[in-house]
Amino acid sequence: MMRRILAIAAVLAASVPLAAHVGSPTVAFQGRAGSYPVRVVIRPPEVIPGQAEVSVRVTGGGVRRVTVQPVFWAYPNGAPPADEAKPVAGEEGLYASPIWFMTQGSYSVRVGVEGAAGRGVVMVPIGPVATRIKDMPAGMGWVLTGLGLFLLVGAVSIVGSAVREGQLPPGEQPDARRRTKARVAAAVSAGLMVLVLTAGKKWWDGEDAAYRAGLHRPMAMEGRVDATTEGRVLRFTIVDTLWRRNPPTPIVPDHGKLMHMFLVREPALDVFAHLHPVKADSFTFRTGLPALPPGRYRVYGDVVHESGFTRTLVDTVQVPAGHAGGGLDPDDSWHAGAASVSGEAALADGGRMRWEMSGDRPHAGRETTLRFRVTAPDGRPAVLEPYMGMMAHAVVTRADGTVFVHLHPMGTVSLASQQLFDQRARGDTARDASGRLVLRAGGNAHAAHAAEEPGVVSFPYEFPKAGRYRVWVQVRRAGRVQTAAFDLDVP
Repeated sequence: MMRRILAIAAVLAASVPLAAHVGSPTVAFQGRAGSYPVRVVIRPPEVIPGQAEVSVRVTGGGVRRVTVQPVFWAYPNGAPPADEAKPVAGEEGLYASPIWFMTQGSYSVRVGVEGAAGRGVVMVPIGPVATRIKDMPAGMGWVLTGLGLFLLVGAVSIVGSAVREGQLPPGEQPDARRRTKARVAAAVSAGLMVLVLTAGKKWWDGEDAAYRAGLHRPMAMEGRVDATTEGRVLRFTIVDTLWRRNPPTPIVPDHGKLMHMFLVREPALDVFAHLHPVKADSFTFRTGLPALPPGRYRVYGDVVHESGFTRTLVDTVQVPAGHAGGGLDPDDSWHAGAASVSGEAALADGGRMRWEMSGDRPHAGRETTLRFRVTAPDGRPAVLEPYMGMMAHAVVTRADGTVFVHLHPMGTVSLASQQLFDQRARGDTARDASGRLVLRAGGNAHAAHAAEEPGVVSFPYEFPKAGRYRVWVQVRRAGRVQTAAFDLDVP
């Protein structure tokens, strides 16, 4: 048990969790702002308050102005004025601007485009959180210490001089009595200043402790697989004290599911499952397992809160041998087999999927497009059907588990989160009989539901760091989910 806990801790310590996903902080969105096709990339800060970098790429001409505005979920009408994004020299249609996030939590960036086709707006959800504390350079610390001592000595000297000579007539020297009073006043002032500095340090230490306690961390989870008469059942329980004592806003469905769960077998990454558990109680999700081979699996559970904040819950489980469990969701899917290293993979229905890369392969820290072409068994472009409302799903993970992200053609953002922000912007919110917010399609909810051309799907993304990655791409054809796996070395 201790070995299992240490293994989980090692993976999480090596990663940089930022709300939803693991170790992949950059937000990418591809859709439309009104009539304008846009791609939005947001690189959030590591500390809060902090400044994010936003880039907006607008396809087509006639654009006169692009604006960006951070909107906190709880105060949609209290957002600061929008900042105008400036054109990037040498890049036609690309605009960039920094924006400030003043607190952690659920935001959206309201992107506005004005031009010949009028004004268009799109909400891009993001959950900025503090993930680290930046250390002050050692040299700067010594400089500030020296300046502080200089000011302290100077202040004490000024007080002593004021008492000793402040009321003397010109040319008269202070007597012994004045000099004694000056020494006493200087000593008292020095003591008071030390007390002020001590109180200030105590206040600062308290602020520092509070900030460290508020650093984002993965919620503590406990997953286990039970062998029942109905087959193997996975239980995924939130045991974190923070969640249990002070629950966040309720979970809402995303693509009609309360949780999208992904299982990846270690260490070969040769088995992959995309499942949809249901809630067994306030803290536990439950799902039957399909016919997965036994082994140790990483588990990632994506959820969306009513605030629009997205979160990925992480654990590992040992799956014993056994038969499939009951109660599987109709949209559950799984895949076993080696990944393609050539860029082309065979599908279960006899078709093929090819990763179409341009001459410039993906590099870490650089915006890219993952583009895939699917052909039917007869070689013609495949006719793709929506899979849970999207033309495709993709999962990207680094071989060591420090990066995990669930992608759609619209990018890294959650559809449910975007719908929530769209509704709040329109003042259009309602709850069902259970008190849960009702999600209504609107804005750009269906912007990515159509393939860009027959049999082709693509995903905007930015690999966060170099390394070896496994990518699974899922499409639906003739009512069946087809999965292909690819390996990629990212420099």
